Amino acid sequence: MVVLATPGRTARLGRTAGPRPAVVRGAVLLLPGGPEASARRPSPLRAAALLGTLGRRLALAGRADGLAVHVVHYRCRGWNGDRADPARDAAWAVEEAVRRYGDVPVCLAGHGMGGRAALRAGGHEAVRSVVAVAPWLPEEGTAADPEPVKQLTGRYVLIVHGTRDLRTDPELSFSFAARAKKANRNVCRFEVHTDGHGLREYRAEVTALTANFVRATLFGHEFARPVRDALAAPPPIGLRMPLASGFGRPPRRR
Repeated sequence: MVVLATPGRTARLGRTAGPRPAVVRGAVLLLPGGPEASARRPSPLRAAALLGTLGRRLALAGRADGLAVHVVHYRCRGWNGDRADPARDAAWAVEEAVRRYGDVPVCLAGHGMGGRAALRAGGHEAVRSVVAVAPWLPEEGTAADPEPVKQLTGRYVLIVHGTRDLRTDPELSFSFAARAKKANRNVCRFEVHTDGHGLREYRAEVTALTANFVRATLFGHEFARPVRDALAAPPPIGLRMPLASGFGRPPRRR
């Protein structure tokens, strides 16, 4: 199936989540999910959902660090085969962030198809880290042409996947992480047991995990203990790390 994007349509960065920092010292670019093939304009609902569930939490957590958070608005909805349109838009978005903010570290964070785009575009020299939540990685299931991993060398990579995801196969993201770990020790993967593609039951834990990972990789804050353990552990332990219920919540006072 041949899918052609509308000529002249361009990608763009949405407005910053929350107040823009007076001095931007780092940026997170959020990449929404989408279908396998479509030339239609992207759904504003997907962008709004990602901004609401993750973007505002990241902006709040990183405000004192000078973190700017943007949603990337693609040229079209679909991945569209070898064209990999969202990955190309993600690479453009990194260039645009550098143009706006100068030489600042960038994190690409995506969900579903956006997770695949983040991993593909992670080789840009400005990218310090990549977060892929429930990434869609269909090529990982083909031995002849698996997803590339060499572009992630030197980056910090976090993958989070629900074990009951019926839309994107969690075993494919494990296979990807295992190959990426051979080329790059700074890869970790968390499994969210009993949760599905949207990770609704563990939404607070996933956003807290992502916020910790972003602040640690972009600004030098300490990794949470589970992240340190996952990065240090050999496969498969560090690639099947369970995300505990209540991660990121302050301890209860007795």
